Amino acid sequence: MVSQAADSHEPHSEPRPLGPDSLTWKIFGSLYYGPTGFFMGMVQNMHPGLGAGVEFHSDIGSEPYQRVLRSSYPILGVVFDGPRARQTAQEIVGYHREIKGVDAQGRRYHALDPGTFYWAHAVFFMQTLRTAEHFMGGLTGPQREQLWREHYQWYEMYGMSMRVVPQSWNDFRRYWRDMCRDTLEPTPSAWDVYNLIDTAPVPPFPVLRRLPEPLWEKAIRPAGAGLVKFITVGLCDPAIRDTMGFPWADRDQWLFDRLCRAISALNRITPDEVKYAAPRVRAARRRVAGRRPPDMPPPEAPESLWPAPEHRADPKHYCPVHVDPGGNAATTFRQLTGF
Repeated sequence: MVSQAADSHEPHSEPRPLGPDSLTWKIFGSLYYGPTGFFMGMVQNMHPGLGAGVEFHSDIGSEPYQRVLRSSYPILGVVFDGPRARQTAQEIVGYHREIKGVDAQGRRYHALDPGTFYWAHAVFFMQTLRTAEHFMGGLTGPQREQLWREHYQWYEMYGMSMRVVPQSWNDFRRYWRDMCRDTLEPTPSAWDVYNLIDTAPVPPFPVLRRLPEPLWEKAIRPAGAGLVKFITVGLCDPAIRDTMGFPWADRDQWLFDRLCRAISALNRITPDEVKYAAPRVRAARRRVAGRRPPDMPPPEAPESLWPAPEHRADPKHYCPVHVDPGGNAATTFRQLTGF
């Protein structure tokens, strides 16, 4: 149930974070959100202003896994940090203040332009919606509208202007259709995300870290890349496919629908401990269940995910560095995560 309706053009004085009674808590950050990741990154970067910010202020290919995994901590925190969610949202806004400039076509961009910043959030919402529709069993009409109202409440946490936010579910659908048809472009940053599927190195996870590189390069990644690309294109609107030049036939849609049914079946039998294993999500669920102190700080990204040392002081990077009086990095994984 949503506690706050979208009934004004500006943020309420005290925006309220989403809680465990929301649909967003059940979808955003679940294991089955993962297959939509490349859809999210590509479509966000198709916005000219957002794509330019990434093109000129980021290096997607240098540390793809670390970047995504560490960014997930504050992004998830805006939904799951409870009383601290507003602070987490403001930190995210702060990371974007200096991302501005002029793109290759002479157009000015700024990450905090209201329309640009909201587009990133609109894609997160659509990612949440499509995760539920395709990989978690589907949604009813009222549930779609509930998710839209929750996305509005979620966006209020940032303290950004609400004038650019569609004021109803039907308005949002028109906004999304018009953006996909009239605004999105095949930007270099969008292609960088899509092409990363074919070039990503071995993921830095313990279970995969010891894989022989030739095995990854010649067998595992090529097989996985085909499936990831198929899912990414399948999640796209026809207008997005047309803009990016992706072919999609009736046979593709038939296969995609059956793949979605199989993933939804897996979702139904996956234990919550596995489905909601992301540290920020798990900590929130433990907190509302009374198994974690309410005043305990939320988990932060471990040092293995931090930016390179020379970039850790850059204000556009999230980096939870804690330094002791002697100047040494003093934070351990256990201190950061609370587990």
